Amino acid sequence: MALLPHPPEVPGEPSDKIQHAVAFATLGLLGAFAYPRLSTVRLILGLSMFGAFIEVAQAIPVLHRDSDPLDWLTDTIACAVVLVLLRMCLRPKR
Repeated sequence: MALLPHPPEVPGEPSDKIQHAVAFATLGLLGAFAYPRLSTVRLILGLSMFGAFIEVAQAIPVLHRDSDPLDWLTDTIACAVVLVLLRMCLRPKR
């Protein structure tokens, strides 16, 4: 949906930033379980780069989308918060 020319509108849908935060928090969780040996920093960087790619692609005029750097920032913060909290919870107790 990130690159659909005119994404479908849902009545009462949450704000754009909430959608970004939920999507990238979910991607962070999935990424952590899919790649458990990958460092938290690398996973955050990879997801952040994916978010940046989406925003750059949305700037293509024919898509009639709005590119917003704050969306990318929201993506990065959401996945970072979830991944750091997850790693703290899953860290072996001493």
